[in-house]
Amino acid sequence: MDAVVKATIAGKRCAPARRANVGLVACLVFLLSPVLLLAQSIPENFDDLARLATAAAAQNDVPSAIDLYGRAVQLKPDWRDGWWSLGMLQYGAGSFPAARDALTHYIELAPEAGPAYAVRGLCEFELGDYRQSLQDIQNGLKRGAANQARNESVLRYHEALLLTLNGDFEGALRAYGFFARAGVADPEMFEAIGLAGLRIPILPKDLRAEWKDVTLAAGTAAFHFMAGDEEKSQQEFQALFQRYPAAVNAHYLRGYLLFAKNPEQAVPEFRRELEIGAANPSVEMMLAWALLLQNNAAGALPYAEKAAAEEPGLATVQLVLGRAQVETGNLSEGRKHLDAALSLDPDNLEVHLALVKAYSKSGRTEEARRERMLCLGLTKDEAPFARP
Repeated sequence: MDAVVKATIAGKRCAPARRANVGLVACLVFLLSPVLLLAQSIPENFDDLARLATAAAAQNDVPSAIDLYGRAVQLKPDWRDGWWSLGMLQYGAGSFPAARDALTHYIELAPEAGPAYAVRGLCEFELGDYRQSLQDIQNGLKRGAANQARNESVLRYHEALLLTLNGDFEGALRAYGFFARAGVADPEMFEAIGLAGLRIPILPKDLRAEWKDVTLAAGTAAFHFMAGDEEKSQQEFQALFQRYPAAVNAHYLRGYLLFAKNPEQAVPEFRRELEIGAANPSVEMMLAWALLLQNNAAGALPYAEKAAAEEPGLATVQLVLGRAQVETGNLSEGRKHLDAALSLDPDNLEVHLALVKAYSKSGRTEEARRERMLCLGLTKDEAPFARP
């Protein structure tokens, strides 16, 4: 039975409902839906299914399009465009498990498709698979998924949320710097920045009511610093310190932000943080690094040793301790820690530079020359944040 006949029959069936002014919407859906239109004779060949699926999607008939694309890809599992369209429609409809699976099929056929990784990551975020979500979103960003401003904002915001949740607070702050530089000022954004700055590994939706004010205040001050309004940021940080004098990591946050431009100003903030809170290897490491930049290796060494005792698996901690030992004359121990840093982060330029100095001081000119050559092949991160 052709489509015209079926449409005519459908219209007649709906006529009583129209006359009674009841069920009009249902009749219109019946008339417009390709699936219902062909309910008794859905084609079994791929070409017709693909054509109908495309038509249903163009009419914004999402349920029919999902059904038809699903049937089509079962007949032709290597139809890349079909898996992509199916996954995107399912994502838009909130069917995140199905969308994730469809996009996985697409990625198997197009392994360099950045947008597919990114959207799959967003599905995983909704499903609570946060570790895999971060990996997929970052893979998507590396493969060009941030090709439009709106896409980039969505992806970088979720990346920052997930970095915070994963405990990479400095990485999260660098990600939020994108929004600060773009002037995206929003209380929800400030709250999320505050969580990263105060080193609280949760999502904003899980923030307890009693933490909201201090988190918002910290995030607002950090946002204005990253946006370039350092005077306003300083005022907001001072208000934060006065209102919440025992807030853990608040002074560390300000010191961390100051570090890249003025390590000397960061030192008292780090010292104050250590007075307020318990042992904190991140603070000790940053304080040691700041003192090294002031050519105070003897002052840096005890902080670096304490940080390494608490967090030996961090490359930056091993780097700072190695540098402090080399510069205080303990060359052999210093090289051991620098080698440990290199094994943890082989592409860290600062580690290779420190090894150049260590080998030069030891008279090992060939090793020093090798490290210099490696340094030429690396580019230093120019972001305005501390990253030893």
